Formats: sequence, C-alpha cells, structure tokens
Amino acid sequence: MALAQRINRAQRVLPAWPIYLIGFGWMGWLFWLGLNGDLGPEPINALERRYGLLALQLLVATLVITPLRTWTNISLIKYRRALGLMAFAFLMGHFLVWALLDLQSLSRIGVEIVRRPYITIGFAAFVLLIPLAVTSNNASIRRLGAMGWRKLHKLTYPAILLGAVHFVWLVKGYPLEPFLYLGAVIALLAIRLVPKRRPAMRAPAGAVTR
Repeated sequence: MALAQRINRAQRVLPAWPIYLIGFGWMGWLFWLGLNGDLGPEPINALERRYGLLALQLLVATLVITPLRTWTNISLIKYRRALGLMAFAFLMGHFLVWALLDLQSLSRIGVEIVRRPYITIGFAAFVLLIPLAVTSNNASIRRLGAMGWRKLHKLTYPAILLGAVHFVWLVKGYPLEPFLYLGAVIALLAIRLVPKRRPAMRAPAGAVTR
C-alpha cells in the first residue's frame, strides 16, 4: 500500500502530454528509417508491421491500467486517454501504409478486406476504435453523459481482442509472440470478471462470532 501511495504521488506531477511527443516522434522516426531503407529488404512491410505491433502494445497497456488500480491501488488512469489515442494513431499509420504504400490502389482496399479474413478482422478492429478516438475528449463525455460514454468505450474490449486475433492470423509459421499477446489480452479481459476480494472486517471486542 505504501508503495502504491508513493507511485500515485509521483505520477501526479508527471503530465500525459509526453506520451504524444514520444509516440509521434517514434512514428516519424520509423517512417524516416523506412524511407532510408534501414528497416530491412522490405521496408514497407516492416513499417506496416511495426506500426501495427506498436498499436497493439499500446492497447494492451490501456487494458492493464484498470486491473492495476483494482488489485494494487496504483492509479495511472490519467495516462489512459493518451495511450489510447496514440494506439489509434499507430493503427491509422498501419492502415495507411498498407493501403497507400503496400496496395498502391484505393480500388483494391475493399476487395482485400473482403477476400482475406485476417484483414477483415483487423479492419473491424480499426472501425470499432474510430468512434472511441473521436469521443476521447471531455466535450464528448459531457455530451454523451458519463454512463453513455463508458458504454461506448467498452468497444475497446472486442477491438483489442480482434486486433490480437489479427496478429495471430497474420504471422506465418505460428511463432510464439502473437499467441503471447492474445493470451495477455484474454487474461486482462477475464480478470475484469473476477470480483476484488474485500478485506475481512474485524468483529468488535466482545462480539460473538460464528
């Protein structure tokens, strides 16, 4: 408990805006590496996958925040919006690299989405996250109401799960890494169903207990 309190006090002075600075800076740096051929023999494919993996990693990070607070009392809620928006930014980059640099044909986008199931799943995750990114602001919370806003943002759960399945289906040869991400997502969703155990209340002195 003392450690959680120290962490909570420390994070109060750490703003969320550096997450955007680091995220967009890293996104630009990866794009620059791709332009200069420093991402390997297939820079477009490498950039596309880097953006997609970073999006998934940031989404998993947003899933960690609630159980972390529930089970350890460490609250990093102030950073969740920034992490979620940066995840969407990387996902948008992932989609644009695939659509504009990989396919190089806008007319093929719909065909590929329908033809390839793993792309269908990935695109579905992207679509689910669009309204969440658009409403990740205080004005939307006031307009939708706290309850309505929370219900809408529960779309995060199926979106992240679909994203993890997309990663598993995308990678050939079934390496361990995609399954670790899928397992982590399932575990982080499942832990939300486990009620937090409340500390037992001590009986007052002289009380009869059974």
